[in-house]
Amino acid sequence: MKMKIMNVCSMALLAIGMWACSGQKKGTANVEVATDSVEVATDAKSVQADSTGYIVRVGEMAPDFTITLTDGKQVSLSSLRGKVVMLQFTASWCGVCRKEMPFIEKDIWLKHKNNADFALIGIDRDEPLDKVLAFAKSTGVTYPLGLDPGADIFAKYALRESGITRNVLIDKEGKIVKLTRLYNEEEFASLVQAINEMLK
Repeated sequence: MKMKIMNVCSMALLAIGMWACSGQKKGTANVEVATDSVEVATDAKSVQADSTGYIVRVGEMAPDFTITLTDGKQVSLSSLRGKVVMLQFTASWCGVCRKEMPFIEKDIWLKHKNNADFALIGIDRDEPLDKVLAFAKSTGVTYPLGLDPGADIFAKYALRESGITRNVLIDKEGKIVKLTRLYNEEEFASLVQAINEMLK
């Protein structure tokens, strides 16, 4: 009987532990994972995430996707092969995104927007078109923003429930060369420098 109760308690603790580590919904507090990686089973395969929630790595091919931009045009990542591409994962409810976006506009987009070898796409997480258009206006950004219903594009790059404010830099061959998380002045400066170097 004692053994049976212990087994039930162990199972309950395991279930609570799994629930607590399952991620966060918007509006909940950020919880940083103390370990270097988290293993999550999805669709019968195991995905290894780093401490920031990324499931992709520098040196890997960037997962392909097709996104609808706010002007109605559709763009696939694979169609941008041959260009340096920056993906910015964002949302209107994200305060850090709002802080970073004017710097992306000023230090990256305005500098390189006329370069045929460069593309930048802001990928808005799970918000309707009218909200994304208002978001662009309120932040003053003019670079292309696209819609990511259900965060399905985001989930190709990071655990679906992990936080946003992420930038992914991709080289002309389609390989990931830099991953950033949150807004850190030093890290952002290194992103700007990497783009400048790649577009020389």
